[in-house]
Amino acid sequence: MEKINRSDITPSWLYMNRRQFLQKVSLVGGAAILAACAPGVIPTEEEEKIIQYDAPTDITSIKTYNNYYEFSVYKDRVFELAENLKTDPWTVEVSGLVENPTNFSMQDILNQFTQEERIYRLRCVEGWSMVIPWVGFPLAKLLEVVKPTAEAKFVRFETLADPEQMPGLTANFPWPYQEGLRLDEAMNDLTILATGIYNEPLDPANGAPVRLVVPWKYGFKSAKSLIKIELVSEMPATFWNLIAPREYGFYSNVNPDVSHPRWSQATERRIGETQRRPTLMFNGYEEEVAALYEGMSLQSNY
Repeated sequence: MEKINRSDITPSWLYMNRRQFLQKVSLVGGAAILAACAPGVIPTEEEEKIIQYDAPTDITSIKTYNNYYEFSVYKDRVFELAENLKTDPWTVEVSGLVENPTNFSMQDILNQFTQEERIYRLRCVEGWSMVIPWVGFPLAKLLEVVKPTAEAKFVRFETLADPEQMPGLTANFPWPYQEGLRLDEAMNDLTILATGIYNEPLDPANGAPVRLVVPWKYGFKSAKSLIKIELVSEMPATFWNLIAPREYGFYSNVNPDVSHPRWSQATERRIGETQRRPTLMFNGYEEEVAALYEGMSLQSNY
């Protein structure tokens, strides 16, 4: 996988004036972009508050504090155990109810889809959170290439399960890891396939070389190290829902009003901070995604 240089990326914020930028704050995670990507711009007082509230998490924490059970159930061991994951060559098979089933190599993905920076909040179901500067592209762009048929209603994701490289696969779980989204969720502009982090290629502990990122859902929905994307007509089985359906629903939208059976979701601990902060509905992306669930009970469709 080739290194992704900042000069190769065209972030959307380059095309926005300051007013447009502030309107997009909820999309990209705050005016942290001004600090991280436009050092020549002096933020206003309003922007400075947002920077302080949603500053990107330091890269060391992002790389070394991970849930990736294929390697280990212990977060602090994942980085070391995943370090030598072989990611070249790599192919993502896109199949199912599509007009143009396609096998995408990583080079195809990097060449065919414009990579951009998205700074998103990440909220783990365990009650901790980060702010991560991803590099990637909207999943919708890839789906437009394969052309889902009228029968396609859901998208199923499958991740790598290689016993030779992943010692955690000896655990008695329903491998391979699989996740799913409704098609309209997958087509939402916030949903991306990430190929990098902090404008570097994605590291193995974070799901190299390509992973799903769905920022308004709990982190386990954002499946790592994707090898298959399948368009299907029925709601697919998902890893954690198979293990504990009462605790992990199919939708798993971030919702401070719906507690996990064993703990409250009303607050979260931002990595790098000592105090807990209130959890935001849909992780702060309510304006962009609430319409997807209009008329649904968010209590029963947790």
